[in-house]
Amino acid sequence: MKTCRVAIAGFGGVGRTVGAMLLARRARYRQLYDMDVRLVAVCGSRAGLADAAGLEAQHFAMLQAGLTGPDMLKGANVLIEAGPTDLHTGGPGLAYLRGALGAGMDAVVISKGALVHSGPELRALARATGARIKISGATAAALPTIDLLDHSLRGGTVLGLEGILNATTNYLLNAMMLRHVGFEEALTEAQAGGFAESDPRKDTQGWDTACKLLILANFGLGADLTLDDMVVEGIEHLTQSRIERWRGEGLTPRLVGHLRREDDGWHARVGIKTYRGDDAFAHVPGKTKAIRIVTDVMGEILAMGGGPEPVATASAALKDLEHLLEHPRAV
Repeated sequence: MKTCRVAIAGFGGVGRTVGAMLLARRARYRQLYDMDVRLVAVCGSRAGLADAAGLEAQHFAMLQAGLTGPDMLKGANVLIEAGPTDLHTGGPGLAYLRGALGAGMDAVVISKGALVHSGPELRALARATGARIKISGATAAALPTIDLLDHSLRGGTVLGLEGILNATTNYLLNAMMLRHVGFEEALTEAQAGGFAESDPRKDTQGWDTACKLLILANFGLGADLTLDDMVVEGIEHLTQSRIERWRGEGLTPRLVGHLRREDDGWHARVGIKTYRGDDAFAHVPGKTKAIRIVTDVMGEILAMGGGPEPVATASAALKDLEHLLEHPRAV
């Protein structure tokens, strides 16, 4: 039986959930892939723990101060990067990814910062060393987005896509439209429910959607876009009068990321778009996400779904890990 040694960088709520679920699935990995998967290192910003023989869930309460940084990756075959997103520096995940990919280590990426900030560099580094980058957790998590581009739609050419890629804003818009509550009241509900951040501006201003769209474009479709190439508008300034007008016209608003192919390349933007009742996007409920992809010969493909966090994001990352285990490179 082969051995795969996994390290997790970023050990907050998502990282810990990934670690616990990974350990719980070890029998599955042995049965399906003839692979002994060991969690050999975990670390956050100030503390961590490593053991070449493999950590157990009870060790998560025993992190040692000062054990952090890219040196924690030594001996691992796969890095799962789950740190906080910093769009201005790419860190802290960028340093871990540079170290992992530079050493030829495969990477499963959950946080978006490094992919947005230094995507071309990371792709070039992976090509140079033969490492693989998997990004489901950074591109709408449980909703299959990058998988459709990488695998399911290879039989055609993607002409464009649009996606409801942020669960928080979809919840807010649904609450405002269907229950006639104001933006602030809906946001307070979402925060109390634990699925909106205490500082929700990345979501409500459209930047979370923009980052996911950018990563899909660059990693899934070979584009070379930056956030500066995109027009990004959110929902913060949405008035009740506009909501009432749309309701009277039978329209449903969504915060949507748009990507379209033109003669001079890919164009992307984020903003509110309204849909009539016969459009599937008008019926995407609650915190659910959706993506619609238009191709030349395979038609229009629609996927819709989601799950509770942080389990949904952790499951997406472990799906990526299984793709790596199914086609082992040098583990």
